[in-house]
Amino acid sequence: MLTLPTVVTNKATALGALEWLASLPAIVDALCEKWGLSVESVYPDATEALVCAVRDSKGRPAALKVPIAREGRHVRDEVTTLTIANGVGCVTLLEYDSLSDAMLLERLGPTLHSLGLPLRERHEVLCSTVERLWRPVPDCDLTSGRDKARWLREFIVSTWERLDHPCSERAVDHALACARSRSEAHDDERSVLVHGDLHQWNTLVAPGGFKLIDPDGLRAEAEYDLGIVMREDPLELLEGDPTDRARWLARRCGLKARAVWEWGVVERVSTGLLASDVDLQPLGRDMLAVADVIAELDVEW
Repeated sequence: MLTLPTVVTNKATALGALEWLASLPAIVDALCEKWGLSVESVYPDATEALVCAVRDSKGRPAALKVPIAREGRHVRDEVTTLTIANGVGCVTLLEYDSLSDAMLLERLGPTLHSLGLPLRERHEVLCSTVERLWRPVPDCDLTSGRDKARWLREFIVSTWERLDHPCSERAVDHALACARSRSEAHDDERSVLVHGDLHQWNTLVAPGGFKLIDPDGLRAEAEYDLGIVMREDPLELLEGDPTDRARWLARRCGLKARAVWEWGVVERVSTGLLASDVDLQPLGRDMLAVADVIAELDVEW
């Protein structure tokens, strides 16, 4: 019996993927037969897919991921990213089924979140892990940072309206201005392969260190990934000078603090709205509350 995490069910419902929900048991049965797998358990913390711990016919552990069926290039970009990374910085892709978009992945250890490390130590792990992934991909057909910024602007406006304005208009205007700034700053020559969702739940213990899972996969400035780190742990951001985190991350990785900050503003609002839409609380409320405070700041770089 497959028991989906509530967040996955809510997200699939919001995306209109009701047929996917109904056919999921049959999809998993077919994949298990195709790849010789047996299901051990369902991971309860997944948010975008059914993810199961499995073993192959020789008893070797792996993870089976069946993404929510939806329009767009989400899975294609993920598979492209994993293929390029080839196990360096990201989880190793063992098999891919184009019919269901399912992936068989190496099984990794616990999440960075579960280790309970102090904030700065977590940030160091995130930086050192994602730096292994960053590399030029000039001829790769991945979503660009410019296109991602444009998409985020559209998503913020439409979702803010549909949810009846769960944060201030000033916070939304601030996020839109930052997204416009990052779109205009996009430079193909500076662009690298970025993960696109760099946080402690997507960072798992691996032999010799850590690896990342669930890449969105972009061709963008590396600062985008650090913007994700800016949006996470939102309440802690207000315990001191909120810009200190952006400045530290930029120094640590040799990047631009303003770009890190602006991507953080955009991601904080867009993710806060998304989390509110699928009832992932209190995360959604916390992110949007902090976005309201950040929008009032007069920051100079």
